[in-house]
Amino acid sequence: MSGFLILVLAVVVGAILFIASRKPDEFRVTRSATIDAPAPIVFDHINNIHKWQTWSPWARADPQAKSTFIGPESGAGAALHWEGGKTGVGTMTNVESRASEFVKFRLDFEKPFKATNHADFTLVPQGDKTHVTWSMYGPNNLMGKCMSLFIDCEKMMSKQFDEGLGYLNEVVKQKK
Repeated sequence: MSGFLILVLAVVVGAILFIASRKPDEFRVTRSATIDAPAPIVFDHINNIHKWQTWSPWARADPQAKSTFIGPESGAGAALHWEGGKTGVGTMTNVESRASEFVKFRLDFEKPFKATNHADFTLVPQGDKTHVTWSMYGPNNLMGKCMSLFIDCEKMMSKQFDEGLGYLNEVVKQKK
């Protein structure tokens, strides 16, 4: 009987790996919101890595996480290294910054999984408001593909992005 169980287990694992291998090699999650503040104010809260702590959904979810700032306070080269019980370990580095228009971050995750991804923020002024689009993208390795069969990572991340954009809106409205 144990031979039969091993065969069934091998077929199940093989099917999971086959289905996972058919998933896209890259992932992208994008969310947008209109923020109740002019682009320069919104840009400052995204571009200044120190201000992330006031609106980041992950900083709010793991307030005991240890954060270490590296480099300048804002703009290209500004970085945040975190170590948290809920958020894992990683470093976020500003790699491109265009005033009131665009910010790009490199995300280097160490725990719970190693990965390198990117996050872009595109800002479009709309009078005294700003339309912000937040995208995260990167390679979708076999582990990510297998996880996506059991966990809707896009739905989970979209919820976090929506929360973050909502928190950003709350924070910048106070600064207007």
